[in-house]
Amino acid sequence: MEGRSAHDSPLNPNSKQQHTFTFDSPHPIYAMAFSTSSPSPCLALGSFIEELSNRVDIVSFDEDTLTFRSDPKLFFEHQYPPTKLMFHPKPLPGQSHSLLASSGDFLRLWSVQESAVELRSVFNNNKSPEFSAPLTSFDWNQAEPRRIGTCSIDTTCTVWDIERSTVETQLIAHDKEVYDIAWGEAGVFASVSADGSVRVFDLRDKEHSAIVYESPRPDTPLLRLAWNKTDLRYMATILMDSNQVIVLDIRSPAVPVAELQRHRACVNAVAWAPQTARHLCSAGDDGQALIWELQAAVPAEGVDPVLVYQAGAEINQLQWSAAQPDWIGIAFSNRVQLLKV
Repeated sequence: MEGRSAHDSPLNPNSKQQHTFTFDSPHPIYAMAFSTSSPSPCLALGSFIEELSNRVDIVSFDEDTLTFRSDPKLFFEHQYPPTKLMFHPKPLPGQSHSLLASSGDFLRLWSVQESAVELRSVFNNNKSPEFSAPLTSFDWNQAEPRRIGTCSIDTTCTVWDIERSTVETQLIAHDKEVYDIAWGEAGVFASVSADGSVRVFDLRDKEHSAIVYESPRPDTPLLRLAWNKTDLRYMATILMDSNQVIVLDIRSPAVPVAELQRHRACVNAVAWAPQTARHLCSAGDDGQALIWELQAAVPAEGVDPVLVYQAGAEINQLQWSAAQPDWIGIAFSNRVQLLKV
């Protein structure tokens, strides 16, 4: 994979410093999460095998030797491919283990220790024992880490209190399947759906939601949602089978502040930079990971990315490390690449 700079950027003071490092897995990879407590990049990687038996491996990257290490003891079996993985958003002081959440048929919480991974909790709110509505995604609340919000194909979003193992609230969020969820403030979350809308919910007023965006083409699903944690005014979303990244300002709903259109095929993932408010990364079927710098006013001809990475294969997943903000992870086929930006 090669990186090139379109122009100077705070993320890229010297283009010669760009590096990529590859981990080859025996399985196709989809779900991926960076640890928030490891001093060097550490990833949970979920297999994507179209059968019941799947697995999650914990893989670390040594920045001194520039090599990956996969500990055969640090893995666990997972029913169905995990749709998302996420570590506890804040390091746990005085703890020798870290917490990892996974979604699939249920929400599960795992304890990742130095030499083993143990299942801590299974969160199941299905009314019928015969039927499980798959969870498409979830988000761990940074401001209130006892809260995890999940979303499902059954049109609902559920907020769990993981310390009490209870449902704080469950609501019908959309008219069709809900594909992604993201927290803003402690009691505010947003979701996107097959009904083509971005909706914002406030737990203080569960009966009402605000629609902040709707697909320009009726019933075009919105697949992913990223809420800018550095500047909560901004969100980014992607449409099914579209090469665009839609950037929204929730103060001015309905009209995007930017439509980023330099991908040559559909976009599959988007992530905001954890340390700056103006940068985000997108990746898609064109095998490109693009880093964008948002301007105060977007010109009519659009914006070019400030960095372009070529993977040579369709990228289906992207994560930007909050603990090590100069590392981005992308997944394609059975490979994961770390990009140093």
